[in-house]
Amino acid sequence: MPRTAFRGAWLALSLLAGLALSGCTSTQVRTATDASGKPEHIVGTVVLVEPDIELYAVGAGGMQEPREAWTLTARREFPIAARDILQAQGVPLKGDFMLPKDAGPENKLRQLTLLNQAVSISILSYARGDALRNKHGKFDWTLGPGVAALREATGADYALFTYIRDSYTSGGRAAMRIIGFLLLGGDVGGGMQIGLASLVDLRTGQVVWHNLLLDQTGDLRDPKGAHETAGDLLRGIRR
Repeated sequence: MPRTAFRGAWLALSLLAGLALSGCTSTQVRTATDASGKPEHIVGTVVLVEPDIELYAVGAGGMQEPREAWTLTARREFPIAARDILQAQGVPLKGDFMLPKDAGPENKLRQLTLLNQAVSISILSYARGDALRNKHGKFDWTLGPGVAALREATGADYALFTYIRDSYTSGGRAAMRIIGFLLLGGDVGGGMQIGLASLVDLRTGQVVWHNLLLDQTGDLRDPKGAHETAGDLLRGIRR
């Protein structure tokens, strides 16, 4: 799963989260509507595209260090939790889709995942109020007809794309936070969880649902935490 394209966006999201959070969980759900103005309903099957997940430890100086073991655990537990939540809501699922490891730049499905990332970034940037006047305040985003390749590969009617970056405060960083409170009167920051999810109709290319999750207490390193994160990230997907 390609990841480099999202680094700048994740950095921007991290800065946003640092400003917006105060020890709480927040979500930002956006839903497409039909001609009558009512939310689009899920009618058909859903495939969970291989989640893009990476976990880090925050060192004493604030630098993030990748933790492979944590990441592997999260990549195993999150899809299980996501499937459980969707099935509990009565959403019919297809088998998970994994992008082939040898998929090169010319691979249409790889290109589609990159396009979805670009559209998600655009949604975060412009899907608010009248930021884009031609949309007249409507949530109206699409991946275009190229989604047919993923529909053909999976047989699903919708694709669920998810991206999560999660970081955890190390012992050294925790000590620095205490020092910050005592000497500076403020928080120097610690770990946080940032997630993005989008549901795309593979028959039309339309993004029918999108969510941004910001959380300072989420934890993907065990099944219980993965289930809580999946519940927050998939909030409002079933209407």
